[in-house]
Amino acid sequence: MFKVQRMSKLLIAASKDQLEPVIRELYRHNVFHIEDFVDQGEEEYEGFKIGRPMEGASSTSGKLLRIRSLANMIGVSPDNVESVAVQGKGALSTKIESELPKIEEEIGSLVERRNSLESSLRECVQKQADLETFAKVPMDLSLLRGYDGFDVFAGTIPQDIELPVDCEKYFTDQVPGNLLIAVVPKESSQEAERFLIDSGFTAVAIPNEDGTAESNIEKYNQEITRLESEIGKMSEQITAQKEKYAEFLVACEELLTADVERAEAPLRFATTEEAFVAKGWVPSDVVEGLISDLQAATGGKVFITEEEINYDEDTVPIEYDSPNWAKPTEALMDIYSRPQYTEFDPTLLVAIVFPIFFGFILGDIAYGAILLIMSFWLRKFVKDSIAGNQLLDVLRNASVASIIFGVLYSEFLGFACPWNPIIMSRHFNIGAEHAGHGPDAILLLIVTAWVGILHITLGRAIRARNAMVQLHPGEHRSKVVFAQIGWIIVMWGILLMIWTIAPIPMMPDLTGAMAIAGYNIFLLVGALMILVGIIGIGRDSALELMELPTIISHVLSYTRLAAVGLSSVAIAAVVNYIAIGMMIEPAIADFGIVSIVMIIVGIFVFLIGHTLNTALGLLGGGLHSIRLHYVEFFTKFYQGGGKKYEPFGIIRKFTED
Repeated sequence: MFKVQRMSKLLIAASKDQLEPVIRELYRHNVFHIEDFVDQGEEEYEGFKIGRPMEGASSTSGKLLRIRSLANMIGVSPDNVESVAVQGKGALSTKIESELPKIEEEIGSLVERRNSLESSLRECVQKQADLETFAKVPMDLSLLRGYDGFDVFAGTIPQDIELPVDCEKYFTDQVPGNLLIAVVPKESSQEAERFLIDSGFTAVAIPNEDGTAESNIEKYNQEITRLESEIGKMSEQITAQKEKYAEFLVACEELLTADVERAEAPLRFATTEEAFVAKGWVPSDVVEGLISDLQAATGGKVFITEEEINYDEDTVPIEYDSPNWAKPTEALMDIYSRPQYTEFDPTLLVAIVFPIFFGFILGDIAYGAILLIMSFWLRKFVKDSIAGNQLLDVLRNASVASIIFGVLYSEFLGFACPWNPIIMSRHFNIGAEHAGHGPDAILLLIVTAWVGILHITLGRAIRARNAMVQLHPGEHRSKVVFAQIGWIIVMWGILLMIWTIAPIPMMPDLTGAMAIAGYNIFLLVGALMILVGIIGIGRDSALELMELPTIISHVLSYTRLAAVGLSSVAIAAVVNYIAIGMMIEPAIADFGIVSIVMIIVGIFVFLIGHTLNTALGLLGGGLHSIRLHYVEFFTKFYQGGGKKYEPFGIIRKFTED
């Protein structure tokens, strides 16, 4: 439950004539994580080389590229296609040979035509944009080019100027940036150019068009309209092709991907002229079934052995072993890092604690219900995305926790429910004439401090457990274990000393304990615990002692659970007061024509305010809850860095082998 799935390391060896049935069987089972062979001249692999692809790999790869190119042209992917009927390999292979060239021609010609039209459209839009600068010029644009004895300057300028040379000039301020056109004799061009630059002149290209700019703009407007219409027709035809061939293309891609992966598998094996060796990892509970099927597929002509795992050298691929209800949390773990093979897997803990933290922050029945509905509605956009569905499952669980805490807090959109809060109150009496005592902020902060104390203690205890499991017996392991115990002792020693200074609600009151030599006995015990803990930490690493202040800061960091939650409640209360207390209620009390407007505005403020607060609650509740795990909890014990388990094979959706 708190460990990853147990793996076994298999070595498979057989003669080359058994290569195809072995690969086919491994691919069908989809459980064998191949350990790629790297030719490093190891003695045990003397004479072995990296294998070559199986016959037909190149041809199949070519077909796969063609299929993927077609699918990309029309925007088809397995994620947006629903399987109607699973297709067999034989019939599909025949259709690929007979129909693929025809489909390529149909789709290719349509896409090529649309691309050509889009290119022409972009060209027309650019030409039209170039003409806009000259839209107010009343002359034929052909008159601004083609002179041997004159240079024509055209561009934008801050204001009208008089050039210090003989010239013909046109200026208009009816276009953005102002437009100046000057025709200057060639012998005066350099002087005119320097003067223009000094005056803030920015040259623009003169369009290579005949007629006025205005007439050309109208011409391109008509052409753009025509091209857009043609592109629309092409897009409709391409959409029709997409609907017609989508299922066929994704089925072909799945089939050919499987064929290519099988054909290229020998590139990951060690081979000689006569034999091959494959190493890989398999979940221990399916080893017997895989071996039995491999023996049957090869008629017993294969050698399979389970090798001993060397934890110092082998990189064991990691597959979670979580119960079904905790599997969605694996997405949060993957964002951080997978655990190492021998360390404690905190997935189950995160699955339990994360929704509790989220609910503690966003404890509102309405907000939780909104997010719960959203978690189901968004599924149509992620469809076959495993990670996407896992994250939505996490949101679902967190939303349920938010509803439960909403019941405990007696909160609904910032309003108090008909029953009193079952736990601490978070209600704000904003705008009330006789305001109550307000939220139990102090109690909420103390509760979150207790959460931090227990969470961090658990993290340190897990680190001690990891050291016992991962490290070899000896002095180093003892130092690491005692260092983690030292961190725990120091934290609880500080707490003992604090409890002797002044009584704190919901915490032990040790102020009246027995005194020894004038000092509270628990004060002395706390000081002794701190001293012993510091010695334990220092024995492992003296530099770690610099981190002692983080004991307090990390515990206090958990008070964000109360602070962020109270801010969400305060925003909800303010929205309610503005929308209802300041707009809707006064409008109803003194009803008139203006009241209708006030009521509508009040409803708008109410909806927008709570929509934004729901988004803030989702963001704040999610980020702060996961941050407490990643930063405060995981840093106490979690190393991570595990390699993802990636079995050889695919889960088929559109085809069957």
